Amino acid sequence: MKKFILALTVLALAAGCAPAAPRGKTLVAVFSKTGEQYHVGVIQEGNTMIVAKMIAAATGADLFEIRAANAYPEGYDETTDIARKELRAGVRPELAEDKDIGAYDTVFLGYPIWWGEMPMAVFTFLESHDWKGKTVVPFATHEGSGMGRTQESLQKALPDAKILGGLAVRGAVAQNERPQAQQAVTEWLAKLGL
Repeated sequence: MKKFILALTVLALAAGCAPAAPRGKTLVAVFSKTGEQYHVGVIQEGNTMIVAKMIAAATGADLFEIRAANAYPEGYDETTDIARKELRAGVRPELAEDKDIGAYDTVFLGYPIWWGEMPMAVFTFLESHDWKGKTVVPFATHEGSGMGRTQESLQKALPDAKILGGLAVRGAVAQNERPQAQQAVTEWLAKLGL
């Protein structure tokens, strides 16, 4: 499993831009979901939030949770049905709250992969801010799709930002094999020069 996570990290970095250490203030903005999850059952702390906290602790970054104003259902099937409909319709769900990113130079952006893409609430967050001159460092949890289409989606959505190569961690690893998830985060941050 350790070699698998390392291989995912290397592949994710190869797909992105050349690493560059962030300067100035750093934020970890994360969308994560609790409740019933594929391969891990019912969880109290979201898979992506677990990884986000590891990144925030390692970098000294502030942490902000992206939440939809209307929470997604607890059930896995109900959530995936809504997520698929939102994706197909290009919905931008209202957020429960927002975070001013003006003071941050670097934003680690975390999300689960839903239907090969970021949840639509993450797009709401992205489209609510000016990203000019900022460095965005994506990370995702998944159960087999890696980063999905999100590196390309971020390049398209944030043309004025510098997008670094992302980290993809299986949700089951984040939830149930935290030392391995921590190692993947540590090695990824080292490759980014952090």
